[in-house]
Amino acid sequence: MNATDSVRRSAPPLDGGPVSLRFRAARADDAHACAPLIFASGVREFGFFLGEPADECVRFLAFAFASKFGRFSYKRHRVAVTRDDRPVGILAIHDGRTRWLDDPHVALMLLLHFGVLRTVRMLLRGLVLESELPAPKSTQTLIAHCATHESMRGTGVFSALFADAIRAAGLANPSSPTADAGRSGQLVLDVLVSNTRASDLYRRLGFVELPRRAAISPRLPRELESVRMKWLEKN
Repeated sequence: MNATDSVRRSAPPLDGGPVSLRFRAARADDAHACAPLIFASGVREFGFFLGEPADECVRFLAFAFASKFGRFSYKRHRVAVTRDDRPVGILAIHDGRTRWLDDPHVALMLLLHFGVLRTVRMLLRGLVLESELPAPKSTQTLIAHCATHESMRGTGVFSALFADAIRAAGLANPSSPTADAGRSGQLVLDVLVSNTRASDLYRRLGFVELPRRAAISPRLPRELESVRMKWLEKN
């Protein structure tokens, strides 16, 4: 599927009429539309990490998305957009070789948005959450913030966006012109054990579960138990 191809023309439209999507790199001015999608990709995780009402979580994500740096930055994301350029699907790609400043940058964004006291509490909860959702190793590329607008779920949008993203990042074919010769190892993602719908989708895309590294932290709610999956490219 090319970036201008339609995604299942039977997909329910947002405002009437047929749905035709294209795919592109996210931009800073997508923050207002993308922040709710990012929040939807991990409502429970963000709720635990930030400890704030949903609206405030979304405001923070919009603030951090507009930054040029960090794991929430628009520069890490690709989006599926409608004909009027509205993002309706999103995912992030995190290269494990370049993540070293991610944690300091998140701390800075939290500090600027929430202040010192709330930031300290958030960072402590973040350490607990990272025991279950670890940062990618230098030999891994992590797919994250996977979400589709609720009116278009189950219509093939995310599958098409995923295919576009791995092609754009040179992950699908190491010999392609866009491939990064230094990138190797696993393409991975995390999914809640309870999110069977997402797990089923990822399996159809070619992901398989990796063995658990350790038991879930007793300080983490059981509802946040997750599994890491790796991609086995389909021929």
